[in-house]
Amino acid sequence: MMLESRTALVTGSTQGIGLAIARSLAHSGANVVLHGIEPNDQGDAIAETLKTTYGVQAVYVRANLALANEASELVASASQLLGAPDILVNNAGIQYTCGIESFPVDRWDAILAVNLSAAFHSMKAVVPSMRTRGWGRIVNIASVHGLVASVNKGAYLAAKHGLVGLSKGVALETATQGITVNCICPGWTDTAIIQPQIDLRAAKFGGDRAAGIRDLLSEKQPNQTLLPPERIGDVVAFLCSDSAAGITGVALPVDGGWTAQ
Repeated sequence: MMLESRTALVTGSTQGIGLAIARSLAHSGANVVLHGIEPNDQGDAIAETLKTTYGVQAVYVRANLALANEASELVASASQLLGAPDILVNNAGIQYTCGIESFPVDRWDAILAVNLSAAFHSMKAVVPSMRTRGWGRIVNIASVHGLVASVNKGAYLAAKHGLVGLSKGVALETATQGITVNCICPGWTDTAIIQPQIDLRAAKFGGDRAAGIRDLLSEKQPNQTLLPPERIGDVVAFLCSDSAAGITGVALPVDGGWTAQ
């Protein structure tokens, strides 16, 4: 298996895209540190399922990434449990939609903290040990909203554009040391974070979810398909493989043609 003996830390990995990424990395042989905000017994149960299914080591760390001290300590906690991460995937994210004139300051602060600052803290923590070993993979899950804009998403846009820029800078800083740093920029993906937007569209069609999804995708995503989270997991596994050793500093759209327009 291409990632056997590697250890991966995946933030926001108890559901959705993050769990799909954890599964894909485990399938490729990596030991996985899961992260979330669920009670420890719930997270431990997800980790146990991963161990049983893929025959790898898996543990769970609970941390609130909106708090700088917990974000900074996450890598240390992961290292104590399974060793310093060879792979870091910053996936954790939150969303809130509102026009700029009414956007709550506490929502702005939380989105910037979880979606951008937490990635800064974790990258700062993992790079020294990756440099020492001469190998590392950092994959940051941005969004098409790290490349293009939509209305009523000011904080999310700022965080995701910032994550793309931060990733490019760290990619240049580590380019000669066996470390790659890349972003994946998903389009509409079937996760809980977009459910409120689907519900809003579905209400126009008497609560028909399928009709709401079609209406949502028709504006932006040419392939008209809500992407399964597993496809993002597949791309992460590729970027962590030796086949992708020459790819760094890239913001890769996985968006059904959204940003081709």
